[in-house]
Amino acid sequence: MDGCGLYAGVVTHTRLKPRRHALRYRIFMLLLDLDRLDAADRSLKLFSLRRFNLAGFDPRRHGDGSDTPLKAQVEARLSEAGLAHGGPIRMLAMPRILGMGFNPLTVYFCHQPDGALSAILYEVNNTFGERHSYLIPVEHAGPVVKQACDKGFYVSPFMDMDLRYAFRVRPPAGIGDEAVQVLVDVDDAEGRVLATGFVARRRDLTDSNLLHAWLTHPWMTAGVVAAIHWEALFIWLKGGKIRQRPAKPAWPVTVVTPAKLAA
Repeated sequence: MDGCGLYAGVVTHTRLKPRRHALRYRIFMLLLDLDRLDAADRSLKLFSLRRFNLAGFDPRRHGDGSDTPLKAQVEARLSEAGLAHGGPIRMLAMPRILGMGFNPLTVYFCHQPDGALSAILYEVNNTFGERHSYLIPVEHAGPVVKQACDKGFYVSPFMDMDLRYAFRVRPPAGIGDEAVQVLVDVDDAEGRVLATGFVARRRDLTDSNLLHAWLTHPWMTAGVVAAIHWEALFIWLKGGKIRQRPAKPAWPVTVVTPAKLAA
């Protein structure tokens, strides 16, 4: 299906201080063209939109949580930020599996009408039911997009707020079996604190590939949530200090301007 795909790969987290701690687990994500959600629902037996199935997707669990079409929500943010839009918007996210799902990070690739990548929206969910996004323009197109912004949203109880994110993203091209990567490094004033990443290769989004992905990742969704809490226990046992959770930002999206990119 044009503009869509299935990406099976590996997530890694390496915490570097105050004590080193690392984890690695296998997941798969779907690349969904927001203009083709209904087409995917009609053409696939094992994928459903807003309904229970082996794999599912509910737009209301993203963005502002309303029934407003997700593409319209993202385009409104792009327009407010003065960023070019009007082309495809494709999102990389974990599907709901048998009705269950949690997406720590969803990545939206926002294109201009001519197909050029205009911006990337990083939508972050924490385990407290809160959501916040970072909208960053693409300054220099290339095989790997490098971006950065200051942290503005509480995610882990073991991480300070005064941190900076550095993203290195290889956007999906939509053809062949190309790789995709989303690497996120987290730094404080003294250097690297955490290095995370998702690296995967594309398969066609078909019923047979969905079934194969589920059979090889049967507890993926529950496993992600369990892994977050299990690893938090290990970090705590290693002496990690819990930071108090601040109020979430009053605004749903942090827009990174060129001046902030250079900071």
